Formats: sequence, C-alpha cells, structure tokens
Amino acid sequence: MKILLTGATGLVGSALVTLLAPEHELMIVSRDPSRARQQLGHEHQYLASLDQLHNLNEVDAVINLAGEPIVAKRWSEAQKQKICHSRWDITEKLSSLIAASSTPPHTFLSASAVGYYGRQSSNPIDEQGVPHDEFSHQICKVWEEKALAVADKTRVCIFRIGIVLAAHGGALAKMLPAFKLGLGGPISDGQQGMSWIHLQDLLRLLNFLLTHAECRGIYNATAPNPVSNAIFTKALAHALHRPACLPAPAFALKVALGEMAELLTEGQFVLPKHAQSDGFEFRFTDINDAMDDLFNR
Repeated sequence: MKILLTGATGLVGSALVTLLAPEHELMIVSRDPSRARQQLGHEHQYLASLDQLHNLNEVDAVINLAGEPIVAKRWSEAQKQKICHSRWDITEKLSSLIAASSTPPHTFLSASAVGYYGRQSSNPIDEQGVPHDEFSHQICKVWEEKALAVADKTRVCIFRIGIVLAAHGGALAKMLPAFKLGLGGPISDGQQGMSWIHLQDLLRLLNFLLTHAECRGIYNATAPNPVSNAIFTKALAHALHRPACLPAPAFALKVALGEMAELLTEGQFVLPKHAQSDGFEFRFTDINDAMDDLFNR
C-alpha cells in the first residue's frame, strides 16, 4: 500500500513509520525533508509541501497527524491561530487533493483530539456525547469538518486522541522530571478526568482503522478505563517508585500558563465505544499496567 503521511516526525508519527515501513511504501510530508530523512530513514519518499502534488491518484491511503503542539507555548491570540491553522490548512489541502483525484485514496485517517468534548463533568462520554463549546472544541470541530468534507470520495476515519503514554516523549516527558525527584502530585483537586492511551494501543488502533474497510466515522482513541488525575498521578509515581503528594494549585497554573491551564484543571472521561463495537481489542486497559509496562519492563 502506498501511504501519504503527515506529522511523521512527532511522537506518534515516528512510531507509526516504524510500524508501517516493513509492509508499505511511505510518502512523508515534512517542512524539513532533510531532517526527517535523517530521523526516519532514507528509504521513504519525502515532500517539503503538499503543493508539489496535484492529486492523489497514485496514493492508496492518507494518514494525517500534522499540527502545532498545543502546549508548546502560552496561548496568545497569535499562538491560537497557529495551533488552529497548522491543523486546518493541511487537512483542507489533503481533502482538496482527494477531491481532485480521479482515483482517490480508498482511506483517509485524520487526527483530532478528545479536546473536542471540552470540559465535562465526571460522567463518562462517548462519541455521541455533547461537547462543551470552548477553544479546544472549536479547534477540533473545524479540523474534523475539513476531513469529513470528502467522505463521499473516500472512507474517512477521525480518531480523537487522548493523552498518549510513552516512555520517551509526549505528555509524560513533561511530567517525569518532577516525579523522578519526588515532586509530583495531583493537579488542583485531582478529580478531573484523564483519558489516556498507551502508544502501542494507539498504533494498533490506527493500523486497525487502516486495514478494516468497514470502519468509518468518529473514533475515540482512548483506553476503555479513563481515570481521575489523582489516580493517574498515583499510578505514575508508583511505577517510578516515588511519592506523589505535592499538588499543583489551580491558581498557580493559571498564573503560569494562562488559558492553557484549563487543559490541566479541566477534563473528561472519554470512552472508545466505536472502536470496541467494531471489534478492536485494547491490550492496555488498566492505568497501572500501562505505567508498569513503560517503566518497569
């Protein structure tokens, strides 16, 4: 299968390249093809821009992971626009290329995030849940609409990613220094939901969506058992053999991070109902097992 891949140099993308490379031909879009080639290998085709393409007639599938990291910088209005358009513009361009194809790719997998739901109460929410309208929802809503615009031309699967757990990189990389020093702890009251997924399960889910022609629509890419922030931090501390007793007050995060602090102090308990109903089986369903796998194998 010839697969066009965006966002290949990130945590999920680079791991996905390793998974797919033995069996598929990869066309990787990167703003810095030279750096991407050094990171991902010389055997793939690299493009500096989608503007080099007029259609996707020769491509079998598209996997779209591109986007400015949402926690890279404080949310100024300029940074908000960068977060949005880094997702919207490339997704719109991919959809335009699919629409312009006489023999379009049979599959379009496009990323989104559980931020689509916005802040929720303690009640679990699945793909049919009603979102809370805030910045994270607005990003994801438009992002998804731009991919779904070509659902009449190709099979579209949107995967809303939760907190990806990996031993190196991602959310845990930002948490590990404090926890390894015994300075970690819950955020605010620790009751906000944290919808997580082990990196290996996320990769398996993407491969499942890629290879199962009956799959289409919206999928929550999260483990079946979301947990509170207090339980999450306890599991991480336990896996690292460290205490987790120093809470981060909400007001201090607000001062330090501004509006971005809401990503940490608010949350949701997201369930992967669609993936499970389509027959996907998670290997890591318990947060303690996932943390132990990452840090105590």
